[in-house]
Amino acid sequence: MSGEPTSKTPGTQGALARFVPITSWLPRYNWKWLPADSIAGFTIWGLLIPEMIAYASLAGLPPQAGVYTLLGSLVLYAIFGTSRQLVVAGTAAAAVLLAATVAGLHPHNATNYAELAAAMVIVVGILLVIGGLCKLGFITTFLSKPVMAGFVFGLAIFISVSQLPKLFGIKKGKGDTVQQFVHVLANLGHASWLTFLVGIVALALLFAIKRYLPRVPGGLVVLVLGIALSAAFSLSKHGVDTVGHIPSGLPSLVVPHLTRNQLWVLIPSAIGLMLVIFSEALGAAQTFAEKHHYRLDPNQEMIAMGAANVGSGFLGGLAVGGSMSQSAVNDGAGARTQMSPIVAAVLSLITIVALAPVFTDLPEAVLAALIIHAVSGLMDVGKMKRFYRLAPGEFWLGMITLLSVIVIDVLPAMIIGIVLSIIVMVGKASRPRISVLGADPKVPGGYEDVQRHPDAESIPGVLLVRPDAPMFYANAEEIRDNTQTLLDSPTRPVNAVILDLDANDEIDITSAENLGRLVDHLHDKHVPFGIAHLHGPAHDMAERAGLLAKIGADHVFDTTADAVAWASQQGTQPAGSPGTSGGGQKT
Repeated sequence: MSGEPTSKTPGTQGALARFVPITSWLPRYNWKWLPADSIAGFTIWGLLIPEMIAYASLAGLPPQAGVYTLLGSLVLYAIFGTSRQLVVAGTAAAAVLLAATVAGLHPHNATNYAELAAAMVIVVGILLVIGGLCKLGFITTFLSKPVMAGFVFGLAIFISVSQLPKLFGIKKGKGDTVQQFVHVLANLGHASWLTFLVGIVALALLFAIKRYLPRVPGGLVVLVLGIALSAAFSLSKHGVDTVGHIPSGLPSLVVPHLTRNQLWVLIPSAIGLMLVIFSEALGAAQTFAEKHHYRLDPNQEMIAMGAANVGSGFLGGLAVGGSMSQSAVNDGAGARTQMSPIVAAVLSLITIVALAPVFTDLPEAVLAALIIHAVSGLMDVGKMKRFYRLAPGEFWLGMITLLSVIVIDVLPAMIIGIVLSIIVMVGKASRPRISVLGADPKVPGGYEDVQRHPDAESIPGVLLVRPDAPMFYANAEEIRDNTQTLLDSPTRPVNAVILDLDANDEIDITSAENLGRLVDHLHDKHVPFGIAHLHGPAHDMAERAGLLAKIGADHVFDTTADAVAWASQQGTQPAGSPGTSGGGQKT
């Protein structure tokens, strides 16, 4: 099976294959792969069932909602997705953000809560589909990795602390993570130590299986043992809370009804959840695409993730994303295609139709253990240490986000993280470094930054500068001011200034105006000005804005070497004599 996009197929068939990738790979499916895909499907089913039940609890939804999630997400992603190994299901982060958003709408009862949750998931899905159709698959690049790592780390701490009451058999506290932890410590005298024993043994078993028997689905083993022991010893009669009745049968279609005010509250949170879901999913998908040497389509991934969420929402399930850990298990079990999640979806259907009553005796403490174990891998101390070593400033941005989750709340922390990422991006883009270039003695016609390469030779009488980022409206004034500063406080005489715009494919109005002011400033000082590498679209804009006429078409050069040759002659000519023509051609 080829991993290449099928958009080259002519006509309607090509468009269908591009937007519905299963129509491309399923007809060419090698049925010799079915045993491996089936084994992988059984394996991830064993992993997903306990995790989805646990995440449903985390999201404030009934246990069956977790299984309903799989019926929609696994199949719809297999139809629309371009990754062969990605498993799309509920995640801990998505569950917590869903719960925080819905709780903020103050639902009247459990039914209203479930309806609002479904609406939130559907809104997230619709936003993802719209984003994919508008080719916004690049949006996750706006999220700083340290900020996202800090948010996820803080979220893991938040989730773990929120599960401690279930682990100890006490009532849940209120407030931020610190307040909830203090509440647990203050109420240890009221703890059910039998509940704690069940939970801590389950947790220890999960970690032991992961370490010593990594190919065994530890979650399923612990789930089965927990149910069996709970039923055998009637633990519910001894103060151990259990899940209780789980209805069997197919889910009903959920069509939520929202007021306009509720929708306006949901949309900002849905945008944040969309960013978290997609960034996590795309990162995982790209990892396996690189490993198995095929290409992803980020825009189609966005559409697929959106379809999976819409399907899960209408079935009353959770918000879904691509999980690295679940996908790693799928890949490790030998999955070759998205047939393995389809197998897992069929098994999930059998589970909800025929096996739902089995979960009645599942202890809540076991669910807490499953959740704590699942999020423990998100507390990546090694990654944070690496960020601190590589870029301390970015590390502290991640720590601010982490602490915001713990001492404020999840949704405000998510907003803080997104804002910090945007501030960092805008800050860097608006203050680009301006390199002063000199001739490379080893490469004829080559030029290097004189600060980074001390052996670069200064060009007599020429100030050759290059912004180390594209010039645009947010940094145009900064580039102009820095260039003027370099001219006004020279360490040597300057007879001409050259601006290398090789980083710019085009320029905007603000940039053109600031370049015009720079030209005026230089003219007042009787210093000629030239531009190297004014690419075609930028050249057209400069001509329309009148900038080209102000600079002089003969002062625009195709190469830096041509510009330097022109500039080097300026100090040797009588005042007011014309410069050597550079041709003014578009590059």
